[in-house]
Amino acid sequence: MRLFWVWFAFLFISWSCAFIPEAMDAQADELPWRLGSGAAFFAAFFVAPLLKNKPAALFSALASASVLASISLWPSEPRDSHAYALLVYSILAAKAVYRLPPAGAAAVGAVLTAGASLSSLYGQAGFPLPYILLYATMLGTGLVLFRKIWLRREETSALNETLLSEYRMMKRRLISDERHAREEERAQVGRDIHDSVGHKLTALLMQLEVHRMQADGEAAEMLQGLKDLAKESLEETRNAVRSLDRREAGGLAAILGLLRRLESESFMRIHLTVRHGALAAPLSNGQSIAVYRAVQEAMTNAMKHGSARAAHIVFEAPGGGVFRFEVANEYAGIRDSFREGYGLRAMRERVEKAGGRLDISDDDNRFVVRGTFDMSKKPEAKAT
Repeated sequence: MRLFWVWFAFLFISWSCAFIPEAMDAQADELPWRLGSGAAFFAAFFVAPLLKNKPAALFSALASASVLASISLWPSEPRDSHAYALLVYSILAAKAVYRLPPAGAAAVGAVLTAGASLSSLYGQAGFPLPYILLYATMLGTGLVLFRKIWLRREETSALNETLLSEYRMMKRRLISDERHAREEERAQVGRDIHDSVGHKLTALLMQLEVHRMQADGEAAEMLQGLKDLAKESLEETRNAVRSLDRREAGGLAAILGLLRRLESESFMRIHLTVRHGALAAPLSNGQSIAVYRAVQEAMTNAMKHGSARAAHIVFEAPGGGVFRFEVANEYAGIRDSFREGYGLRAMRERVEKAGGRLDISDDDNRFVVRGTFDMSKKPEAKAT
């Protein structure tokens, strides 16, 4: 849309410089058809962008505009030059080359050349016919070269978009394959532990129980202790197998996985800063989930309302007793305040329930979400 108004500004200035002298020198009976053809010309020019997906109708509009321009700018008396009219014709020719197929653009160019040549043949314009033909040839050559370069650029852009789409798909596939490989490896390790260590500990428990039943006194008590130790080892082994069977990682590892997916799938540029050993912060399970959901919601807001597909994320744990996170993104326009929707309210409630504090602000065209957890305090448990 901005490009259209640039075209229109150049056309309007050129048209005014070409039309005003003709209108001032025209006879009273000439003004109505000059003004009428000029109005029709601008109507055709404004309608042309609406017809960009209909080549036949667009050609008709531009060809009509070319004829109307020739009529409206026809010299009222012989002049030394008619340069501004040539500028108007040049802008129309450029628009035809930009919007129409080669055959249609050539036809519009022929109409414009004929309009400029007729005024010269009748002695109304100061430019000789050879000059007009040479000018039309040079302009046509330049516009043809422009069209070739522009089409090459469009093809390159389309190729880049295709490569970018394939790159994103490949990245998603690699991430999926990597996650699948990790899951298979964990499952295999879990099966190995269950089939070897688990079965052997179970057999050991049975043998200890048999010997305990046959023993008495101190030997029986010692065998009972060994049996309890083996039972605890078996339970810990089962817990380890169950943890290996979990599909999703927890804590900050899950957050890093989220950021990685956002970068690969949405092409979101994420600037991550980790300070003071934040990755090793001893967050509880509830705090880890609260941080994950808060970052997830903040990134969703950044993708919806941000002016740039970029966000700045900071994790820090100064002194080891406090964990802080911050998600900031830029937004366009000016707004005095923001209204907390359901997502932001749920984010705040989740962080506060986990024993933290959430601050949300927007200033200097930056929307910032800051969360703080005091890890020396345990979150209050709800009464059941």
